[in-house]
Amino acid sequence: MTNYKALSEEYSLRKIKKDFNQVKITDSKSAVDYARQFYFDDIGIYESFFLILLNRNNRTIGFAKISQGGIVGTVVDVRIIAKYAIESLAYSVILVHNHPSGNTIASDLDQKITSNIKSGLGLFEISVLDHIILTENSYNSFADEGLL
Repeated sequence: MTNYKALSEEYSLRKIKKDFNQVKITDSKSAVDYARQFYFDDIGIYESFFLILLNRNNRTIGFAKISQGGIVGTVVDVRIIAKYAIESLAYSVILVHNHPSGNTIASDLDQKITSNIKSGLGLFEISVLDHIILTENSYNSFADEGLL
């Protein structure tokens, strides 16, 4: 057997308890109320993408920050979303990102990434229940708009 000098890495899922109560998500409003807990004064400055992880009863089991970008966008990697969803044993997820511009309309890119995530997670029988676009004072729900 050949010995290599590079060391292997151990990967693990880290779970950190936060002061966020588990809640049952019943509609887009309850998802927005939960999501606003991890958006602060920076909601109008740069775009961030989060994932809400849910169990079979639509109760939150956690959340993950997927990315943080600039004023007009952020990179969203479907593989990272799948990693969190699978390793947390989520039954379903809700996607959340903000638009610093204050515009709640879903862009073509927003719709495309949602479709890609839905397809990718579908391979593991994990449902995408909604994709919420937040602004400081409003929101838009893909589920409410029939975009899922």
